[in-house]
Amino acid sequence: MTYLEITFACPVREELDEILTARLSELGFDSFLTEETSVKAYIEQHLFDNPALNELLSEPFFEGVVVESIETLADKNWNALWESNYQPVIINDLCRVRAPFHEPDPAFKFELLIEPRMSFGTAHHETTSQMIAMMLNMDFIGKDVLDMGSGTAILAILAKKSGANVVWAIDNDEWAYNNAIDNIRLNDTPDVKVLLGDASTIGTMKFDVVIANINRNILLEDMHHYADALKAGSVLLMSGFYESDLQMITDKATSLGLTEIEHTAKNMWVAASYKKK
Repeated sequence: MTYLEITFACPVREELDEILTARLSELGFDSFLTEETSVKAYIEQHLFDNPALNELLSEPFFEGVVVESIETLADKNWNALWESNYQPVIINDLCRVRAPFHEPDPAFKFELLIEPRMSFGTAHHETTSQMIAMMLNMDFIGKDVLDMGSGTAILAILAKKSGANVVWAIDNDEWAYNNAIDNIRLNDTPDVKVLLGDASTIGTMKFDVVIANINRNILLEDMHHYADALKAGSVLLMSGFYESDLQMITDKATSLGLTEIEHTAKNMWVAASYKKK
């Protein structure tokens, strides 16, 4: 299978990267690498529709976004490219996130193996790393946990390795769903349950901890589902939004009977925790 790597030069603008990658997904792009002023997007060569891409970039919202380069990646170079660029991530000297091709290191309390398929949730992004840092300070022993918008299932896997009882991972993206299943196998946590669906999939299930690392708009739209899924006195962890969005997120949480516990910020990205009364 031959892929194209298309690099987009992007102006720095709130939510631009998230909306761009979401819209590119609709055109068949299946993985992304975001940097400060650019986005690299990947698509199978036979699926690439240049006129459709040009039409997308002509929309007023994407003013200033331009295609910087298009590179063909042959199969034999695909894995080599990612293995050369994908480095382990260490968080609080307790948790090491690595790929299967990295050597294990028993010095860390937790080692999480994540296949570097560029699904969101490899701990290289500030939102995921901050969520992991918060989780490392929590007690998960015997807790029932939901990882909503689970991506690679990295947070669900960490919860299970931290002693959680029942762990569900839900994502509406089939690529992420399949990646999650592979990562759960790699980490020997087969009892993490993975579902393909959205927040309505939660149904009447109740949890001690709900984790949602998604984006501001989805968090605001679906937070009532998360609050309903919390037992009294339980905790909601959220990330995927900017510092400028924190008040909006907290106001919504407060209206649902949640009280802020703490928040952290890194490079404008925020992770926050809330407790249900």
